[in-house]
Amino acid sequence: MKRFASVLVLFSLILSLLSFKFHPYHVGSMEFNYNKKSSTFEITGRFFMDDLENAVNKKYGKNLHFMDKKSEKEMQLILKNYASEYLKLKVNNQLTNVNFIGFEEDKESVEIFLESEPVANPKKIETAVSFLYNIFDDQMNIIHITINGNRKSEKLTFPDRYLYQQF
Repeated sequence: MKRFASVLVLFSLILSLLSFKFHPYHVGSMEFNYNKKSSTFEITGRFFMDDLENAVNKKYGKNLHFMDKKSEKEMQLILKNYASEYLKLKVNNQLTNVNFIGFEEDKESVEIFLESEPVANPKKIETAVSFLYNIFDDQMNIIHITINGNRKSEKLTFPDRYLYQQF
């Protein structure tokens, strides 16, 4: 009986390890799209679900999970706080407020949505993006900034968090 139990535990362990989805890269993206009608930047971030979940849980000492209706309201608040700390935007040398709108879950990723306060005639854009830097020292964030159809992209790799673009 002990041997059977040992084999069952070993089989369960191997099965769980094989079903674990490991992704060797820690990559996220942030898109800053200027909406001329509203004069705001519409910002979308995309991250692997498990990475973002681990980052916010470590930061705030929680045990929250995406795709869990019981955690949804608290996750909304936690992501709002996390985004306000790990994302900054300056337009024409002025720090610009960014408001958290919400998030959507996919099977393996999470999209977060934010919007800046209105800004007129953006020419010089400065971002500070350090999402997931609190847990990964190999994190890479791809930043896209689009103004009037002109798109500029760059890669930020830990510990670099600042990006400057002129339009």
